[in-house]
Amino acid sequence: MSGARFDLPEVDAFTRPYWDAAAEGRLLVRRCGGCGHAHHYPREFCPHCWSEDVRWEPASGRATLYTWSVVHRNDLPPFGERVPYVAAVVDLVEGPRMMTEVVECAEGALRAGMELGVTFRCAVDVWVPVFRPRG
Repeated sequence: MSGARFDLPEVDAFTRPYWDAAAEGRLLVRRCGGCGHAHHYPREFCPHCWSEDVRWEPASGRATLYTWSVVHRNDLPPFGERVPYVAAVVDLVEGPRMMTEVVECAEGALRAGMELGVTFRCAVDVWVPVFRPRG
C-alpha cells in the first residue's frame, strides 16, 4: 500500500477551491448555468442536464437531516478511534443531498427533518464539512 490515506479526500486542481473554502469555514456547491440546479459532490458537469457551464457558489451551510446511522464499530483506522459516530445524509437548502457526519448531538436527539448547520473538522491537513444541530 502506498502512503496515501483512504480516509482523506484527494485534493486536486479542480477541487482545490472547495477545500480552500472549507479551510476558511465556507461551504461551496456547484451550480449549473444551463438548468440552474445546484449539485454536490463537485463535478465538472451538471448531473441534471450534462452542461459544462457550472460554477462554484457559496452555500448557506443550512441543511435538514434526511437519514443517518450510528456507527458503533468500525475496524478501519482511524474510524475505530471515533466510534460511536453518526454517518448521515443531509439535504442542503440549496437542493443537493450530501453525505456527511452529524456531530455534537446525542443519538436520541436525532430526528428526520431536524435543522442542521455546517461546521468544519480538521482531518490532518484538510478541513471537512460536518453538521450539527442549529439553535
